Amino acid sequence: MKTPDFNADVIIIGGGLAGLTGAIHLSKTGLRVIVIEKNSYPKHKVCGEYISNEVLPYFKWLDLDIENLHPTHIDSLHFSSESGKSLKTKLPLGGFGVSRYALDHTLYLKAVSQKCAVLEDQVNEVVFNNDFSTVHLSSGKTVTSSVVLGAFGKRSNLDQKMGRDFFHKKSPWLAVKSHYKGDFPDDVVGLHNFKGGYCGVSKVENNVLNICYLTNFESFKKFKNIEDFQEKTVERNPHLKNILRNSEAIFEKPLTISQISFEKKNNVENHILMIGDTAGLIHPLCGNGMAMAIHSAKLASESVSEFLNQRISREEMEIHYQKLWNTNFKKRLRYGRFLGKILEHSALSEILTKMITFIPFMLSLIIRKTHGNEIVIK
Repeated sequence: MKTPDFNADVIIIGGGLAGLTGAIHLSKTGLRVIVIEKNSYPKHKVCGEYISNEVLPYFKWLDLDIENLHPTHIDSLHFSSESGKSLKTKLPLGGFGVSRYALDHTLYLKAVSQKCAVLEDQVNEVVFNNDFSTVHLSSGKTVTSSVVLGAFGKRSNLDQKMGRDFFHKKSPWLAVKSHYKGDFPDDVVGLHNFKGGYCGVSKVENNVLNICYLTNFESFKKFKNIEDFQEKTVERNPHLKNILRNSEAIFEKPLTISQISFEKKNNVENHILMIGDTAGLIHPLCGNGMAMAIHSAKLASESVSEFLNQRISREEMEIHYQKLWNTNFKKRLRYGRFLGKILEHSALSEILTKMITFIPFMLSLIIRKTHGNEIVIK
């Protein structure tokens, strides 16, 4: 049998938000961690780039000072239907806006400073045998460890090779994101509905405006390009029209990602603990996908530490993590999917907005059901 090129206590496949957070957490406890990431840093990613303040106690424990990135501080939500009917409300915990370009790079530098090894490579296969996992890389190298965390994102070749159920189901969603220069309040996150989708709008560092929307492919494919789709569909919402018409794109062209699935995903497969989007794609309407990804990394890291310190068995580790995931996220995901179904249909979205107009506390209730509490450090 070939001798592995590298070995570690924990291998993390994917160096995005969840993967890097897990690497920082685990290395802080003295474990040897290898992160495998196919891209180099820094890089832009399709993302809403708003994070709830629920993560701040955990970031403090990780010795991460988010203020060094000069984020915007957000305390209000502006919601509108396709016709432009809108509501505003305060967010219970509030949040902040920061780009993935800046945040992921900062997390990467922090992980490296804590002696995490980051390999720029792609994973072809993970083989579990005799209580160890061997990770085979595109470069021909192999890495072994007792534990593997899966943080490889929304859709990967690994999902296909592992035969994950969601991969073979129709995935009708497309996401588009770009940065702009424009006049928009620093303290507001907007969620604006349009036919076949919805759009998040908020400021990040350096007075940059992030606009990211999700649409079903059926709506999008009727048009020749993104510009045509935005003009004919997205801008039918007067709020989005005003924002887009009065903003100047910074990116040469928008970033896109397709084949997005909101199907349920198992959070443990092939003895890999899945975190972030890999564990069960975090629906945008769950309030805060970035915070949930960070939280999932914490839960997995705590479970892994218990196992590697021989306090629990591998089976107990996997069951423990599954229970923690379900306790913290299952209901939020369910509410997010339900709201998504409503906002996919213009008529239902209008009805919901009218109901909230007449019964304002409904919006606060929706926020409470889809947002989390501060992440507690034990």
